[in-house]
Amino acid sequence: MKNIIVILGTRPEAIKLAPIILELRQNPEYRVFVCNTEQQKELSNQTLGFFGIRADFNLDVMRPNQTLAGVQSRILTALSDVYQNNHFDATIVQGDTMTVFCGALVSFYNRTPVFHVEAGLRSYDLFEPFPEEAMRQMTSRITDLHFAPTQLAYDSLIREGIAPDKIRLTGNTVIDALSCLSDATMAAACDAMRGRGVRLDDKLILVTAHRRENHGERLVRILGAIQTLAAEFPDHQFVLPVHPNPNVHDQVHAALGNIPNVILTAPLDYPELVCVMQHAKLVLTDSGGIQEEAPTFGAPVLVMRYETERTEGVDAGFATLVGADTDKILNHARTVLSRNKSETRLDGSKNPYGDGQSAQKIVTAIQDFWK
Repeated sequence: MKNIIVILGTRPEAIKLAPIILELRQNPEYRVFVCNTEQQKELSNQTLGFFGIRADFNLDVMRPNQTLAGVQSRILTALSDVYQNNHFDATIVQGDTMTVFCGALVSFYNRTPVFHVEAGLRSYDLFEPFPEEAMRQMTSRITDLHFAPTQLAYDSLIREGIAPDKIRLTGNTVIDALSCLSDATMAAACDAMRGRGVRLDDKLILVTAHRRENHGERLVRILGAIQTLAAEFPDHQFVLPVHPNPNVHDQVHAALGNIPNVILTAPLDYPELVCVMQHAKLVLTDSGGIQEEAPTFGAPVLVMRYETERTEGVDAGFATLVGADTDKILNHARTVLSRNKSETRLDGSKNPYGDGQSAQKIVTAIQDFWK
């Protein structure tokens, strides 16, 4: 039996790794351990719960106002203790966070093979997104098996000298995760949103803005654009889950807290966020995962970043890069909001990020690795 440790710490990682954990646990050849660094403590544990998963190791690494170096040192130390006291035959990490890089690094230090889910995404700008672009690139150098979600990601790894036999083109497990949510779970989530005053109609806009590189003046411009749109389209409703980081929370509430058709909520749980995406006429976001999920529901996406490592959605016409440019945000949003929702829908079956079979492909590749 092979012992596999799956290391995660944020809600997106929990969402994207859950289908793999569930698929692996169907195979008696593997014993799967889940380690949660708790980089997003409440959100990650809550999200695992929606999939019926509990972490075997909870590291509780976060402290108020800590630096990137501080959180890195805490994760490295805590993970090192886990590896010293247990034997693992492989490590699975996903994406581009500090948890991912530290998990891969400690695994490398212990000569344990690293399997990287969602490998090969690149913006080639180390400060967009920051620090995630660097985390993902550094993780690639110590990975034994790369699971590329798209052909573009696969090609990037090849250009960087990764051997083809170490790469598998799998699609993105975020699409698998959507099918793991039961009808009852989704019905409860939508009821909860209605209870918060959200109208799940054809005039709903989802807004998320939290990325580190958008703090400060960029966020001021983004919030200014939302103010203008809310005034110009008073019959539309803007739902903005507010990140708890004070650098975001206080600024958002000061700018939008008194606008009647803007609903500011605490961070939504995973099914609630999916419910809003299902109904959204337009999505404005600086999130990575939402760029992948929203196309499934046919929602146009304005990406409030200047670079994205997920260019497939842009190339396929699902997403438009608008950065924190007020004029671009307004012009592209007006184009969608001034029309009926039925006229702006996109074909969700053409989502370039996956077909819902990625977890199976990844588990098959892991089996082949040991053969």
